Amino acid sequence: MAEPHAPAPAARRSPAMGLLAVFGSTLFQLSGVFMLSPLMLVLLKEREVSTTLAGLFAATTWLGIFIVTPFASALTQRWGRRQTMWFASGMPLLAAIGFLTTDHLGLWFALELLAGIAGGLRWVLAEAYIAEFSPPERLGRTMGMYATMVGMTFVIGPTLLAWAGSEGRTALAWVIGLLSAGLLWTAFIPAIAPPQEPDTAHLGPRGLWLAVQQHPILMLAGFIGGFFELGLASILPLYGLTLGMGASAAALMISVSGAGSTLIAIPVGMVADRFAQPARGRRMLMRGITGMALVCAAALLAVQQAPWLVWPVVFLLGAAGSALYTLCMTDIGAREKGNALVNSTAVLVLNYTLGGLVASGVSGALIEWSATTLFPVVLMLVAAIGLAALLRTRPTVD
Repeated sequence: MAEPHAPAPAARRSPAMGLLAVFGSTLFQLSGVFMLSPLMLVLLKEREVSTTLAGLFAATTWLGIFIVTPFASALTQRWGRRQTMWFASGMPLLAAIGFLTTDHLGLWFALELLAGIAGGLRWVLAEAYIAEFSPPERLGRTMGMYATMVGMTFVIGPTLLAWAGSEGRTALAWVIGLLSAGLLWTAFIPAIAPPQEPDTAHLGPRGLWLAVQQHPILMLAGFIGGFFELGLASILPLYGLTLGMGASAAALMISVSGAGSTLIAIPVGMVADRFAQPARGRRMLMRGITGMALVCAAALLAVQQAPWLVWPVVFLLGAAGSALYTLCMTDIGAREKGNALVNSTAVLVLNYTLGGLVASGVSGALIEWSATTLFPVVLMLVAAIGLAALLRTRPTVD
């Protein structure tokens, strides 16, 4: 069933409330999720589950995202945006209650899969909502603020877990409280009158394929963003240990990369809004950021001679990945509406996630073979391919 038609004037009168509600819902929801994720791994290890099985449990979240993302536009069209957002906000809460009330490992996996599916829908819908509610002249800044807030939840959740402790049921009670607050904020997201959809606004896999054809360079940039932000962050401790760092210093590299990701989003979004020709300005920024990633990757070739280089390089590579994703989402939000917006956002999410998975999947082997030569060369190759593609294509006007 399609989303009920809300009066267009009412939708236009409440963009600020819409943004506040999406931000509030996402802040509490993701803080709870990122508190729950490490807590579940601790609980699994307390049950003496193998590290392999615990790793599979963590990967179940990403499996859920991959399963649902190709169908996000079809589900949104069938249920309506608000109902779909209710599902995306409510399912993680039900999963947390299930973790609290049962010890059945198979049920835990099923609940985690459903929570991952809900997370995938939230990822796509929240960014589509922000594109719809944000004033066009401040879209880049709004996207940057959202990316910064999401980065903060990576810190808030684990910090709350460290404060509450993982023993007993106190931490799960905190998680349930945070997820409940996120669900409450969802109630304040106003309805949007659905736009008139053109004949080309297809649903499902066909709509996704059309989005790839319409925005191939953005999808490549999204892949590179995920590669440098999401993927590299997951293997940085291994890279640091290979360079001879202590365990604490190696783990700190994740924080440095995350700081770059979080601090860059708002400035790059604000700069993107200031161009007289926004589409060309965003493309110019993408080229400059990808070029910076190429230079940083090349600098890793010199870390044996200058070990201090690794810290600014890690910071800037994290910033590059975050900036590319923010600019891609801003570009899509400026061009698309309705189902086309959901389709394009879904494909961008898939490519960003795929970039992260590829980076984390191959980097371990590259670091083991040659951390100081082959690993940087492959990073340089990824950045060079992206830069060449960005230089060869010209953006169309918004």
